[in-house]
Amino acid sequence: MFKIKAANGTNNITGQRLAFIRKSKKLSQRKLAAKMQLLGFDVDHYFIRRVENGERFVTDIDLVIFSRALEVPLAEIMSDADDNM
Repeated sequence: MFKIKAANGTNNITGQRLAFIRKSKKLSQRKLAAKMQLLGFDVDHYFIRRVENGERFVTDIDLVIFSRALEVPLAEIMSDADDNM
């Protein structure tokens, strides 16, 4: 079965960038998950870990909620994405 992967072998191209943004805002994975839950997105810190480690595919809905929870524009999340393709 054919699976699409990023050049680095991960399932998404934004995980490392999300981790960088989260850490720069001094948020733990649990605190980010809590912020996302307040926005109505039912996730836990394992979801965050899987995204950041590239173990999980990321949808456009996921990216919008990450953008809102981290209070950054989508463009900032995607800014390094071209390097990972």
